[in-house]
Amino acid sequence: MIDGLKRIVALATAASLAGCNFAPAYQVPAMPVPVAYKEAGPWQVASPDAPRLAVDWWTVFGDPTLDRLEGQVATSNPTLAGALARYDQARAYLGEAKADMLPQLGVDTDLTRNRQSDHRPLRSADQPSFYSADTVQAELSYEVDLWGRVRNTVAAGRAEVQASGDDLADIRLSLEAQLAVDYMRLRGDDRQRELLSATVAAFAQADKVTRRRFQGGIASGLDTGRSGDELAEAQAQLDDVQAARALEEHAIASLVGTPASNFSLASATIDLPIPPAPAALSSTLLERRPDIAAAERRVAAANAEIGATKAAFFPAITLGGNFGVQNTGLPGLFSAPNVLWSIGPSAVLTIFDGGRRHAELAAARARWSYATAQYRSQVLAAFQQVEDNLAQLHHLGDEAQDEARAVDRAAQTERLSLHRYTKGAVDYLDVVTAQTTALRVRRTALDLETRRLEASIGLVRALGGGWTKADRALQQ
Repeated sequence: MIDGLKRIVALATAASLAGCNFAPAYQVPAMPVPVAYKEAGPWQVASPDAPRLAVDWWTVFGDPTLDRLEGQVATSNPTLAGALARYDQARAYLGEAKADMLPQLGVDTDLTRNRQSDHRPLRSADQPSFYSADTVQAELSYEVDLWGRVRNTVAAGRAEVQASGDDLADIRLSLEAQLAVDYMRLRGDDRQRELLSATVAAFAQADKVTRRRFQGGIASGLDTGRSGDELAEAQAQLDDVQAARALEEHAIASLVGTPASNFSLASATIDLPIPPAPAALSSTLLERRPDIAAAERRVAAANAEIGATKAAFFPAITLGGNFGVQNTGLPGLFSAPNVLWSIGPSAVLTIFDGGRRHAELAAARARWSYATAQYRSQVLAAFQQVEDNLAQLHHLGDEAQDEARAVDRAAQTERLSLHRYTKGAVDYLDVVTAQTTALRVRRTALDLETRRLEASIGLVRALGGGWTKADRALQQ
């Protein structure tokens, strides 16, 4: 009997594998891919053999502090830990779906002592009032997956696992990029603070000179008022930069999983290099972005779910069987006369359900349409982000060169106006105007450097960092 049951299960398994599959033939949603990036221009040449970005892409900045902080994101960030837990959950759900591909075996034990009613209908006079009913049996059930419900459910689960793994990679890249941006802003604030501290000291000295000239009857009270106003404004700008730096430091603390109250970064004026823009082909972007890969996998999952939903319109065929022993008492329970068994298929087909299955199928198709639209939207956003950051790098670089010339000219004007003021050729308004302009263009130049660093990080983020679809196999 056991051997026969094994043969039947083997045949049912073969029938399941050779059964129908009602899922539509899957194709990745078609999207137009540009031949080249519009904003790359002749200064950015891409080639098929261009090296891919490194996984630890932030090392191009050559900052040990940044390297250390990025390492802490991978081990201590709670958002990343949550994404890892969601990935583990998706894998567990896939294991749950796979379980339906195998026979289910259980053991049922029922040992009872019973008393039947004296007035039980049809009770004969020789039936005892007290009796035992002891049953021990093994039960086997197996769904014959002729219509592909189980296979499509597993396929959808596998695609969801892949999508969850891609989500994990995307969240990690996003956190790494955000940390790098916050760090660049903090170092930019350090440079701004150094500039403003020197400016406050210079303006304070100029204010003292102006007051001495006023006491000597050389300068007017209007000059001292202007110099005092200029000093106060510079001090206010310094206070504002210090506040901004504090917020950046707090943001970095949260990203590395440390309470802001316990975290600090020493001030440092570092000239971080602007790394060369990574050469990348537009045709490879869809292979390099984990968020696009995740969106595509969710389209595949929704496609498989359509097939699983369609299977509900056909009979659910289950092969079942049990084998055990039954007796009116434990003595002799496992003897041959007490053996019982049964085996055979069962089929269940819903005839009328008020339109439930049609509604479920419509919902599955709508989920596929939504997932497809999300994928296309993600692709469009990806190309926009690459173009945005390429444009930023290109035009901010040109702007930085123009601003550097403006800094030189403003410094020359500042020196000349102060010299002419001490000679009595101009009033202090000309000095204030020159100093204010010089400070503004110097701050703008520093701000441009920070923005260029941010754009370089944004481009790395837009290109998918060092990730490719080949890395997905490492997550399975």
